[in-house]
Amino acid sequence: MIKNFVRGFGALSLALVPLLSAPAAQAVPAAEVKTLADAVGLVQVTEEDRTGYTRSKFKHWNAGDDAGDGCNTRAEVLIAEAVVAPMVEAGCKLTGGTWASYYDGQEVTSAGSLDIDHMVPLAEAWDSGASTWTAERREAYANDQGAEVSLVAVTARSNRQKSDQDPADWMPPSPAAQCRYVGEWVATKLRWQLTADDRELEALKVYAEGPCEDTIVRYTPVA
Repeated sequence: MIKNFVRGFGALSLALVPLLSAPAAQAVPAAEVKTLADAVGLVQVTEEDRTGYTRSKFKHWNAGDDAGDGCNTRAEVLIAEAVVAPMVEAGCKLTGGTWASYYDGQEVTSAGSLDIDHMVPLAEAWDSGASTWTAERREAYANDQGAEVSLVAVTARSNRQKSDQDPADWMPPSPAAQCRYVGEWVATKLRWQLTADDRELEALKVYAEGPCEDTIVRYTPVA
């Protein structure tokens, strides 16, 4: 429910905050707050290279943030993002519940009809810097619940239409979702220090300097 409250701010406020509180003795990293245009300006530009990519190089779904709850990352995200909470039965089987798929504005009442989308797809992450990461860092990326926008529950149809495309080639079909999407895309790239290619950057600039100029991006970089 917390996620849905924060996301209710829509395109004007894109919050990325850790879901788990830091120990009392450890300071919580401050989120970086930027206009979309300034955030886009921080994304480094390089050519993309998909050589060597396979989906299996990003281990997911793992045991999630709470290894003792019997639910994997996928199920934990579904529980967190539900508009109406599902029943959690033995083996983390989810029954009931309601979700709002913001890519296409659809209401969904079956967890099985949803995909958990990586905001920046795994293949795109590989192209943008993850090819040089350790297996452990790629697993952390693929299961990232430390930022509310890294993983998102959406209809399987919209997720598969998106596939591994960046904003130069695909945007949510719902116009009301597009500024939010661009902001969350940029926030994820900055959180994980991922790069962009020329076409992607130009597409982001079109939104940042036009219809989404009022969008605010918040992100916390991963060390």
